[in-house]
Amino acid sequence: MEHTSFSKDDFDAFRANDRPGPIHMLNLVKLRDRADYPDGRNATGAEAYAAYGKGSEPVFKRLGGRIVWRGKMEQMVIGPKDKEWDLCFIAEYPSPQAFVDMLKDPEYREAMLHRQAGVADSRLIRMAPLQVGDNFGT
Repeated sequence: MEHTSFSKDDFDAFRANDRPGPIHMLNLVKLRDRADYPDGRNATGAEAYAAYGKGSEPVFKRLGGRIVWRGKMEQMVIGPKDKEWDLCFIAEYPSPQAFVDMLKDPEYREAMLHRQAGVADSRLIRMAPLQVGDNFGT
């Protein structure tokens, strides 16, 4: 099953969890070979996602967002071997409301056209930032 956007129920649950403080959003993104634009324009998935990044960046930064981690997938060690992610990163937002505000911003909504065209599958996982510990369990 491919996942490229969230459901109303998922968004409602996100909004109901309005604890104060920053949130981290783990993004795992698989790009299409060819973008799927409604108007049929010709682009790769990577080109479409780059256009999404360029269009969404001003809104993301204006609302206090920043990328706190980025990595390149090398190998699935534990998990389904058929899942490979082209982009892996963690975006930080100063609050859950900042993320909601981004989604509602008209400039961001225009940029979303490119994300939807370029992404074949994705995962978006909300996390509460914690202190770094000395071991895996704390």
